[in-house]
Amino acid sequence: MPYYRAVGEIPRKRHIQFRRPDGGLYAEELMGEEGFSSDSSLLYHVNPPTAIVKSEGVDLPSHAAGTSPNHPLLPRHFKMHELTAGGDPVLGRRLLLANDDVRISYVAADTDGDLYRNSAGDECVYVEAGRARLESTYGALDVGPGDYVVIPTGTIHRFVRADPAAPLRLIVFEASGHIRPPRRYLSQYGQFLEHAPYSERDLRGPADPLVLEGEDVPVLVRTRAGLSRLTYRNHPLDVVGWDGCLYPFAFNIADFEPIVKRTHAPPPVHQTFEGPNFVICSFCPRPLDFDAAAIPIPYNHHNVDSDEVMFYVGGDYTARRGSGIDIGSISLHPSGFTHGPAPGAVEGVIDAVGKGHTTTTETAVMIDTFRPLNIGGEAFAVEASDYAWTWAR
Repeated sequence: MPYYRAVGEIPRKRHIQFRRPDGGLYAEELMGEEGFSSDSSLLYHVNPPTAIVKSEGVDLPSHAAGTSPNHPLLPRHFKMHELTAGGDPVLGRRLLLANDDVRISYVAADTDGDLYRNSAGDECVYVEAGRARLESTYGALDVGPGDYVVIPTGTIHRFVRADPAAPLRLIVFEASGHIRPPRRYLSQYGQFLEHAPYSERDLRGPADPLVLEGEDVPVLVRTRAGLSRLTYRNHPLDVVGWDGCLYPFAFNIADFEPIVKRTHAPPPVHQTFEGPNFVICSFCPRPLDFDAAAIPIPYNHHNVDSDEVMFYVGGDYTARRGSGIDIGSISLHPSGFTHGPAPGAVEGVIDAVGKGHTTTTETAVMIDTFRPLNIGGEAFAVEASDYAWTWAR
């Protein structure tokens, strides 16, 4: 994270005695990235965070395993709202797309699960619908529709749904490393620069500690070897205070400030986060390109080094009108395929501008990966099989 936070009670200096009211010592836990050479936070637990009493292997659910290459090569359209709903926010994830850098899953959770720790990489969770409380060792954070929730590697946490009657719809990006704001948005010291499309004021982190009690508490742990369930002697969410630059945070897509030009700008102007060999971008309502001769719609393009995935979450995506794309759709435009506006869309938007239409309304989340994505069985189950031919109509 680009800036420092302190939450709850902490001692005057690091690594000095910090005692509980009963005279015992609070237990320090340093959470640090890249071998103590990058961002870190220091947490103070009521009980040692090391005391486990059981460990067992957990089989990966069938809907979260197995992918196939995109062969023969096709652009794809998947309808997320036709996926089977149910399960918790972790084990209920339906794997859609994956490579060695990132796994993309969708879940419509109707239950709350165990505590969870991803020790294989950071996660970025986009909340499509529903509200929840993210409870973690760093405290609690309320999240809702449009929120990106970035959860650092190794953070013990859970999503607790605010409305038991409504599913919590999430798209989840599980990285093989760390997810951060793009380097070009930050000064050499980590402050957001003036040209960045968001700033520190737009980021929400836990404001108060969360101290829970309990014994024999299960925590689901993901590592590169698979899933395990560790049972902790005491509740791991027992941190009375912490400080540092590493913590979960939320950023709402509506707070992204679009960068506009007189003529159409390429996708990097929408970049929101970067991860290992992928970027996440936010397409938000914005003024249309305003040169008198502009074509205010994406041009045909072929990003030769990337697979492009777009999740449509709001508004009217004019460029794909007539293709079947709608809210809840995910499109995959792979490297090796040139894509662009649907037939007739260019003239249609030029005519609309001539009639006084001056803004876009769509909201979408995009991830570009720099290695090819394989496709999960859950995606195949909700694929619109005629999508590839919509440009030829």
